[in-house]
Amino acid sequence: MKSAVSSSLFLHSKNLLKPNRFSRLESVFLPKPSPRSIVKLFPSSSSPSGLIRSISSSTMASSFKPEQARVPSALPLPAPPLTKFNIGLCQLSVTADKSRNISHAKKAIEEAASKGAKLVLLPEIWNSPYSNDSFPVYAEDIDAGGEASPSTAMLSEVSKRLGITIVGGSIPERVGDRLYNTCCVFGSDGELKAKHRKIHLFDIDIPGKITFMESKTLTAGETPTVVDTDVGRIGIGICYDIRFQELAMIYAARGAHLLCYPGAFNMTTGPLHWELLQRARATDNQLYVATCSPARDSGAGYTAWGHSTLIGPFGEVLATTEHEEAIIIAEIDYSILEQRRTSLPLNKQRRGDLYQLVDVQRLNSE
Repeated sequence: MKSAVSSSLFLHSKNLLKPNRFSRLESVFLPKPSPRSIVKLFPSSSSPSGLIRSISSSTMASSFKPEQARVPSALPLPAPPLTKFNIGLCQLSVTADKSRNISHAKKAIEEAASKGAKLVLLPEIWNSPYSNDSFPVYAEDIDAGGEASPSTAMLSEVSKRLGITIVGGSIPERVGDRLYNTCCVFGSDGELKAKHRKIHLFDIDIPGKITFMESKTLTAGETPTVVDTDVGRIGIGICYDIRFQELAMIYAARGAHLLCYPGAFNMTTGPLHWELLQRARATDNQLYVATCSPARDSGAGYTAWGHSTLIGPFGEVLATTEHEEAIIIAEIDYSILEQRRTSLPLNKQRRGDLYQLVDVQRLNSE
């Protein structure tokens, strides 16, 4: 493919160097119109140069093959079930008392719903302290449900009773002898709509600052997660997943309106990267990004940065908070997505002739 493109470009450049280069330009970029068609195309007061530029631009864009920049081709943005709604971000304190954490989260969800939230997002690891020692102790069998998973049983009951969608942060999940960092999405009917297991594990070592290895206890998930809900199509990531733009790009290519990232950035990377990454994912993909962190506990073994946030499709911070406990209520307006994408038509300007993003899961399923 590359050699064919290079050869084509080379031949065109040679033609342009010949003495009759203007006629060659015409043959490369324009069909030869009849005088009558010229009269129809151009008012007497206008110049054909505008059309030449337009056709040349169109031909150039076609040669760039933007539709091939995503493999398989990007899906069109679906019409959402509703255009405007409120989201609630519940930045919660987390303790060593699991029962307290569950009841505390329940009250926060109820408060957010009472303030008009149709979608509620919880933090990463909200039912347990964030530590490798705690993950096995607090892990639940989500598939078994009921008493085997009191955290998700609460989410199911509350979502159905209140008629809202809940992106349930994340909790440690046990499957046989494996542990996962897992986010459950419950619909307004109380049913489990999707389950996302953290794909990119948080293994970092910043000398003198922070060292943490999730892979000591957790297993990485293997599936990107996009789910259709009563509040639109949502792509799910957990904390460290936000650093990998490829995942967000796949979600955008699958037609997501909103990306939700429960996360617990730390006091080293939080001030530098937390907002930056959220704005980058929203700007690059021209969609909404919502994040939710635990509240900061300076006495905990792992100290979260906080600053739960909603970002708009132009990279603008629509709502945020500091590090204390808080419930943020903010409006999402999906009609803005098309406005932004019309103003900056990135989907039509990508260079499929130069690069491609392959969605392996979609490709293998076709």
